Amino acid sequence: MKKQILTTGFVVFSFMLPLKATAASFTGIYTFGDSLSDVGNVFNTTFNQIPPSPYFNGRFSNGPIWVERLADKLGLNPIPFTTILPGTTPTEGINFAYGGATTGTQNTLSLTPGYPPFFPPLPGLEQQINQFTGSTPQADANALYILWAGANDYLPTQSTFTPFQTPDQTIENLSTAVTSLFNVGARNIMVFNLPDLGNTPSALSVNQQFPGFSLQLNALTQAHNQQLTHTLDNLSNSLAGINLIPVDINSLFENILQGEFGFTNVTTPCLQTLVCVADPTGDLQNQFLFWDANHPTTAAHQLIGDLAFQTLKENHQKSVPESSTVLGVLVLAGLGSWGNWRTVFYSKSTVRCLNCLRNLSPILRVSH
Repeated sequence: MKKQILTTGFVVFSFMLPLKATAASFTGIYTFGDSLSDVGNVFNTTFNQIPPSPYFNGRFSNGPIWVERLADKLGLNPIPFTTILPGTTPTEGINFAYGGATTGTQNTLSLTPGYPPFFPPLPGLEQQINQFTGSTPQADANALYILWAGANDYLPTQSTFTPFQTPDQTIENLSTAVTSLFNVGARNIMVFNLPDLGNTPSALSVNQQFPGFSLQLNALTQAHNQQLTHTLDNLSNSLAGINLIPVDINSLFENILQGEFGFTNVTTPCLQTLVCVADPTGDLQNQFLFWDANHPTTAAHQLIGDLAFQTLKENHQKSVPESSTVLGVLVLAGLGSWGNWRTVFYSKSTVRCLNCLRNLSPILRVSH
C-alpha cells in the first residue's frame, strides 16, 4: 500500500509541477523607469560619458543591477533600447529605462547645467512608454512589463526641474503608463513603490542645512505609496484581464535600515570613501547600501532582484494553485484503489508558509 501511495503521489506531482513552472515563465521582459533600472541607455546615448568610471559598465552602481538579476532568474536576456540594430526585433524583451527620467516628459540629467548640448536629449517615462506603444501595435500578453519611476519627481536635484510637492501628478503619470501598456495588449505589469527618499544620502545632506527636510520627504514618499496602492487597486478593477503585480520596495528598505541584511553603512555613499572605491575584493563595497548619493550598490540591487522574483512567485501561486489542485484531486479520484482520503493535498497553510518568504521587502531608490 505504501508503495502504491508513493507511486501515485509522483503521478500527481507530475501533473501539478508543469503547471506551476509555466505559470512563473514569461516570454520577455520590458522595463521602463529611471537610473535604478537603466542598464546602459544613458551611457550609450552620451557616448559612454554618463555615468563615468568607477560606475560599472554604464550602470548607476558598482555592478549589475536588480533587473539583470531578475532576468537571469527568469532565464531571459532583454537588451537596452539603445542597442537595437535597425531591422532587428529583440526576442526576449527590451529595457527602455533612462537615468534621470521623471514620470513625465522631463529628464533631470538633460536639464542639469553642464549637460553637453551635443548630447541627444534624454527621455522621461512618458517618452519611453510611447517608444514602445508607438512601435508595438500588439504587445505580447505573455511578457512581463515593469514600471519603476517617481523618485526623480521628488528628490532634490541640481537640474532646472522643480521637484513635486505632492504625489498627484506622479501617480496620474504612472496610471497613464499602466493604461497605455494595457491598451496595446500588456497584461502582466509589475509596479514598484518607492523607498523612503528622505533616507538617501542626498536628502540627508540637505537635511543638515534644512532640518526636517528628510522627514518631509519621507512623508511625501508615504503619500506617494498610499496613492499608488489605491490607484493600482482601481486599475485592477477597471481594466479587465490585467495582472498588476505591486512590489513593496519601501518595506525592504525599512528592513535594511533595521540591520536585517548586514549592511554596516546605510547613510554614506561608498564613492565618498576612497578605501571603499579602491576595495580590490568588493567585500567593503558590499557593506555599503549606497554607491553614490542616490543609487544602491550592486549588493543592494541583488536584494531588489530577489524581492521582485519572490513577488512574481507569490503572484503566480495565488492564481495557479487552484487549477493545479483541482487537477491533482481529479487524478486522485481516478485512482479508486486509494480508498477514502480526508486530507486535502494542497492546503492554504502551504500558501502561508510560502508567503512568509516575502519578508525580503523593498530596496532602494534613486535620483537619476
